Order: sequence, then structure tokens, then C-alpha cells
Amino acid sequence: MDNNSVINQKITSVERAASDLRRGGFALLTFEENCLLVTSAELILDGRLKQFKELSQSEPLVGLTYNRANILKISPRSGDVALVTISEYMNSAVISSMADPSDDLMHVMQGPFIVADDLTTNLHDAGIKLCKIAKLLPAAVFSRQLKKSDCQKWVKEHDILTVSADDIINHTHNDAMALNIVTSAKVPLEAAENATMVAFRPNDGGTEHFAIIVNDPPRDQPVMTRIHSECFTGDLLGSLKCDCGDQMRGAIKYMAEAGGGILLYLAQEGRGIGLINKLRAYHLQDQGFDTVDANERLGFLSDERIFEPAAQMLKKMGYMNVNLLTNNPDKVSGLEKCDITVNERIAHHFPSNNHNELYLKTKKKRSGHLL
Repeated sequence: MDNNSVINQKITSVERAASDLRRGGFALLTFEENCLLVTSAELILDGRLKQFKELSQSEPLVGLTYNRANILKISPRSGDVALVTISEYMNSAVISSMADPSDDLMHVMQGPFIVADDLTTNLHDAGIKLCKIAKLLPAAVFSRQLKKSDCQKWVKEHDILTVSADDIINHTHNDAMALNIVTSAKVPLEAAENATMVAFRPNDGGTEHFAIIVNDPPRDQPVMTRIHSECFTGDLLGSLKCDCGDQMRGAIKYMAEAGGGILLYLAQEGRGIGLINKLRAYHLQDQGFDTVDANERLGFLSDERIFEPAAQMLKKMGYMNVNLLTNNPDKVSGLEKCDITVNERIAHHFPSNNHNELYLKTKKKRSGHLL
């Protein structure tokens, strides 16, 4: 089996495991000679929790990211994942509330929570990452760690998918590196009639990204480029809570007037946390938290995006040197780490409104955007 086939196989197994978690199912994670069972804390129900306990034949643990654990006043014993013992009072509703901060302000005094004696391993990191890949809240229910030989009964008797912890940890990178051009077509746009849309996805049918090429920029010169994370609310609905729609349409117009360029439209909604979790973050913003605090209360990093997909798309189209249309210095360094030369950063900002003024201020003060 060639290297591409091996990578595609790894991507597929992770995507299947993430799909099982999205449906409330279980996955078996392996690392070296060890294994454990994992399911989503967000989707746990009393019946599933009972089944999980019966399968693992031990009292399971709740795993939370450092950011979410910090909100609940829980300190990880090791690493970036806090493991919490499921006490007698903790039914599925309590476990779900540990994952979801929606009602934190209504239930300020949660707990008491008992940190487990177990030390975290790659398996726990992978379980949290699998929840993120599934676009669920990054909180999991784990069995106790066992030897791999003791876990095979779960696979045989209950048809539970086995996936490598390393494959999960490396999934976003593998998924990006496996991107290929699938098709392209002329799509005349309001601000750029000579535009071509190029579709990318891995051979296994994984995450799809798109490029909008305005005119036909030469490949031997720096190409004006915008990395744009998809934003359903801003790009499509015209939401006033962000400046995404303005940035997308403004970039296309600017490129057309300048003679050409490329807008990379990446499937990284809500800074990589997904649309549903972005709406959860909006709910927290309505309670008074800013963008960064909201993402972190959900258990995420303030920004979960990676830039390997953008770099791979540019390389596949034959562009290695860009003038980057952005206010975010992380995009500059992110592309450069992926061997794309950023010749120049071009400022790209628009007037605020009554709904996104705090959002833009937070971008500047807490996320380092050059506004």
C-alpha cells in the first residue's frame, strides 16, 4: 500500500470514529499497547452511561480541556486534560452540563468535583481531539485505561470502531496534506465577472475547501491572496455581529480592481469550532463574555484554525508567493511555516457597527489583529 493510500485510510478511520461520536456512539482508542473507550460528554444519556459502564467494567471518568476545567475550578493532575471521577450524584444531565456552559451563570456553584488519580495520556488528548473533529463540545467520557489485548472483546462483541490516537492527533494535518483539486468552473460574481471556483477535497472524501480565482494571476509573481474562514451567518445571512461578509465581498472587489487574486474559502466556521458551537459562543456573548472568553468557556482554544489547507491549496494551483490581504499576523506566520512566502501584508478592514464594535475591539486587544 502506497503512502497516499495509508494516509487516506487513516483519515477515513478518524472520520468514521468522529461520526460515531456525533451519533452518541463509542470509539475505541489505541496507543502502543494501551486502549480505552470514549464517547461524547455532550451527548451522554443515562442509558448510554449505563451501557458505557457495563462495557468498560469500571467507573468511567469525565475528561475536560484545561480551559473548560478552569471555569469549573478543576485543576488537571497532568497535561491539558482534567479527568474527573463520576460521583454518585452525577447523572447524564450533570455530565452534559460540565461540557456545556450555557447555564453556568444559573448554576454558579457546580460540584463538588473530584479529580481522578489517573494521569492523562495521548489517549485522553486524542479523545478530546476526536470530539473537536466531530464538531462537538470538547468534553468526553472515558473508560479506565486497559491493555489492548483486554479491549478486543469490545470490538468483536459490540462492533466498536478502533482508531489510533496518533491518527486522531495528526488528523487535521493529514486531512490538509491530502487535498487535491476535484473540479473547477467559471462563476461570474457581482464584483468580479471573470472568476473561477476551484473545489478541493482529500481522496477519501473528507473536508472540502474552495478557492475563488479572480482573473488569471500569473504564477511567477506574488499573488494577492485572502484566507477566509467560512461564516454562514456573516457571508450568507449578512450578520452584523462580525465583519466576515464585508471582508469576503470586499476582498473579491479589491482583487478585481487590482487585476486579480485568490480568495481561499476554508471550511473553518467559527474559528474552527463549527457553526453550532459558534452559536453557543454567541449565546455566551449575549451574557456578557467577549469572543475569546466565550470560546474558552466552551472548552476550545480562542482560535482552533490551522493554515495547512490554505498552503496546500496554493501549492496545488502553482502559487508559492503571496501578498496577503489580512489584519491577522497569525495568518502570515501560519503560511510561512507551510513554506509559502508572504511578500507583503495588505491591511483589510471595514467600519464597525453597533453590533460588532466589541467584536472588533476584542480582535485587536486580545487576538492581536492589526486594526
